[in-house]
Amino acid sequence: MVPELPLDQVRTLLAVVDEGTFDAAAAALHLTPSAVSQRVKALEQRTGRVLLRRTKPVLPTESGAVLVRFARQLARLDRDARGELGLSGAGEPTRVSVAVNADSLATWFLPALRRVPGEQRLCFELRREDEDHTAALLREGQVMAAVTSSPDPVPGCSVRLLGRMRYLPVASPEFAAEHLAGPPAEALAAAPVVVFDRRDDFQDDFIRALDAGFGAASAHRHYVPTSEGFAEAVATGLGWGMVPESQADPLLRTGRLVRLAPGRWAEVPLYWQQWKLDSPALATLADAVTTTARENLRR
Repeated sequence: MVPELPLDQVRTLLAVVDEGTFDAAAAALHLTPSAVSQRVKALEQRTGRVLLRRTKPVLPTESGAVLVRFARQLARLDRDARGELGLSGAGEPTRVSVAVNADSLATWFLPALRRVPGEQRLCFELRREDEDHTAALLREGQVMAAVTSSPDPVPGCSVRLLGRMRYLPVASPEFAAEHLAGPPAEALAAAPVVVFDRRDDFQDDFIRALDAGFGAASAHRHYVPTSEGFAEAVATGLGWGMVPESQADPLLRTGRLVRLAPGRWAEVPLYWQQWKLDSPALATLADAVTTTARENLRR
């Protein structure tokens, strides 16, 4: 027989993860640290699994992340039910947490939030993360929805295709004249390059797609970890880079950028993943996001 999960223990686990320590969770829950510790231990005994790593801050194990996600979903359902019954606090907004990649955030995603009707009283908490890693935040229960590059649904989540974000290889005219004469792959592999962060291998992948004989872009790299800053760094002439089409187009029209390897680009499929909950807040947000994506991304 599968043991039931006591809700007070599950909520206590969530408080420990959110607050980072047992003492802080105790203060938030108006309990003693000993009572918090006992609840967590009781939940671990009931599930037969270690749920927390006793680090600073405290972090959930893989099993703990499952229960953290469950606790957040319970809280979401509780708020929705209270709202439908008219029991929520007067004027209290509904918080919705979303993970989104930097390029979407800088281009089409914020207009999607403006599409949400004001009477919904939603309060957004956005977590910026690479599209290859946003699904991990969903899996850990840190967010309710995410823009991700993965078509594989996180357990307990639904997934739908939003569209494809196209990236163009570009540089300033002066940079191109100085560094990019010769065969495209060879020239790009030798030239200074702008990358987002140390996990960004997008420029490397583009060079390999041009010519499999080249393994990566130059070691002469400038790390610029914001979408707007990245595009500006390329336009300023620090290096070449893959810039979202919607950001590159106005700079191409004014002559601040030129296209490299004409006729070549890269596209990243983007998906919307969210908890499988009958939540009015999530449904409204999903409608706004998918409609705006349909208008701005390639199909």
